Amino acid sequence: MRSPKLAALELKRFGRGKLPRAALVAILLLPLLYGALYLWSFWDPYGRLDRIPVALVNDDKGATAAGRKIAAGDEITRGLRESKVFAWHEVSAAEAREGVEDGSYYLSLTMPADLSERIASSSGDAPGTGALQVRTNDANNYIVGQISRTVFSEVRTAASTNASRSFLDRIFISFSDIHDATAKAAKGADELKGGIGKAQKGSKDLVDGLKTAKEGSGDLADGLKKLGTGASDLDTGAQQVAAGTQSLADKINSMAGNVRPYLKDNGKTIGDAARLVADSSQSIRDDLGLLVKAAPGAATKARLASDELNSLYTERCENVPAAPDPAPSTASPGADPSACPPLNRARTAAADVAAVADDVNTLVTNNKGDLKALDGRLATLQKQAKALAEHAPTLDEDLETAVTKINALNTGARKVAEGAGRLHTGLTDAKKGSATLNTGVGKLSTGADTLDGGLFKLADGSTELAGGLNDGVGKIPDYDKTDRDRRTEVMADPVQLASRSLHAAPNYGTGFAPYFIPLSLWVGAMVAYMLIQPLNRRALAAGASAWRIALAGWLPVAAIGLLQVGALISVLHWAIGLEMARAAGTVGFLALVTCCFTAIVQWLNARFGPAGRILVLALLMLQLTSAGGTYPVQTSPGFFGAIHPFLPMSYVVDALRRLISGGGLGPVWQACAVLAAFTAGALALTALSARRKQVWTLDRLHPELSL
Repeated sequence: MRSPKLAALELKRFGRGKLPRAALVAILLLPLLYGALYLWSFWDPYGRLDRIPVALVNDDKGATAAGRKIAAGDEITRGLRESKVFAWHEVSAAEAREGVEDGSYYLSLTMPADLSERIASSSGDAPGTGALQVRTNDANNYIVGQISRTVFSEVRTAASTNASRSFLDRIFISFSDIHDATAKAAKGADELKGGIGKAQKGSKDLVDGLKTAKEGSGDLADGLKKLGTGASDLDTGAQQVAAGTQSLADKINSMAGNVRPYLKDNGKTIGDAARLVADSSQSIRDDLGLLVKAAPGAATKARLASDELNSLYTERCENVPAAPDPAPSTASPGADPSACPPLNRARTAAADVAAVADDVNTLVTNNKGDLKALDGRLATLQKQAKALAEHAPTLDEDLETAVTKINALNTGARKVAEGAGRLHTGLTDAKKGSATLNTGVGKLSTGADTLDGGLFKLADGSTELAGGLNDGVGKIPDYDKTDRDRRTEVMADPVQLASRSLHAAPNYGTGFAPYFIPLSLWVGAMVAYMLIQPLNRRALAAGASAWRIALAGWLPVAAIGLLQVGALISVLHWAIGLEMARAAGTVGFLALVTCCFTAIVQWLNARFGPAGRILVLALLMLQLTSAGGTYPVQTSPGFFGAIHPFLPMSYVVDALRRLISGGGLGPVWQACAVLAAFTAGALALTALSARRKQVWTLDRLHPELSL
């Protein structure tokens, strides 16, 4: 009998009663418990996170930064509620703590009272960090804690971004302030450059002026030296004049007492002499500006006056005929013995005046300096002489006044002498001061040269400064509000995650389908061989071919496996919603998978008997832990990575991911080759086991273990 007929006979056993038929149906539907039921139970758990109760504590008191009210706690709370990530329950801190402890809440999120204050500090002078407080309890559910870490990491990032915006906005505003301040500084530097240019020109003018001043101070020193020499001569002459006037005053004062009795009769003569003195004084004063030229004339007039007095004396006292007088006399005959002695003395005085005039002429000739003071004194002398002439008729009455004026003249002459002495002393000091002034002006000129050089360098520096500041104004950014907001947005969150998933799985169940589908098919094959014999006993007893026996035991379960694949894929697609990128390829590949798994399970049961069922379960565990169906196999201990390439489910999982989610078919073709090899190898080993089973042994008659 051929293998298909043997397989059909094996399946007919399940149609002889209700219980076998129910068992066959159970075998067909068993993969749904693992494939469909498991996948359905957590098909999209992340889409139902809004059903998880979570405590939310908002203790934030708010803050103010840059005149703006900040309520970070309220903002985060509003964002969390709008996100609908969890079922948020706003409670107090104590209620949140108790709820997480007793399991009423899976976790809690607390926003502390100073959250806004710390966030606001990022734009102040002493920035600090704010902390969101998360409390989890893995005793309630470990996975929820893992999910919350991802969710709250996004919340923290969003809050940090908001805080960074405030801080960066202040930086950009500071850039604008610096730009404006630098622009003002550049303008000031331009003005400074212009001012320094003017100062440089002024310093050059100062240098030129000081050079001229240096020359003038030299000339002044030379002139004062010459003037000092003249002042010395003037001082000497003034002293001589003072001595002459003193002598004149002494003589006049001496003879005033003797002359007064005779003045009454000789008033006209004295008046004439006084007028002569006044006229002479007037002449001296009129020609004081040309004193050098006028002095000889004044001396001549003084001499003439002296001669007139001398002639008068000669006429009156020497050439007059003698009057009859019995008394002897020293005068000429006819002379007035009472008037001649005074006239003689007046003649002598006039001669002295002429001598003095000569001395003055000499003095003026030798001293061409400042005679202003002397002019004043001569004016006084002229005035007094006129007064004397006017009062000559009444000289006896005005003698006292005349004497007083003569004394005043003497005093004036003495003051002229003193003034000439002070002038001499002052000019001496001025000469010394002019020398010091000349030295100081020289130093000042040198300093002005240095100043001019420094201002030249300063002008160059100010030009560079102005140029640098103007260049700096162009380099310092000046952001308007729109640009500042855009840059703040970018710098607050400079790195965006541009995530793009190739062949993305739409939900959690789709991602895990490649793992649970082969699991369910393996379990289906394992349970099927619990009811169907891996080797047909009738064929063994009849001595049929080993290959025929192996195929006869494999084909019924393979057929059941194909039905399992059809039922499983139908439920997953139409009932649960599994979308496959390559539906036909997925069904065809799963047919190969169930044939391979059936062959492997058949061989383990045929070769090891009851112990083979345990090996089937053990092999399932090894495949589940090393296939990389949940986490990448690289994250597992080294043992699982070592056996990963040698187990068929590893290839099945990789191939199903490409068939369901999409991608290249390389792993699919590789898996087909591996599964075909495993199928052929398992059938060959089953045939070898069938050949061995045709020989009865004591172990077969009395097995050590029976299930």
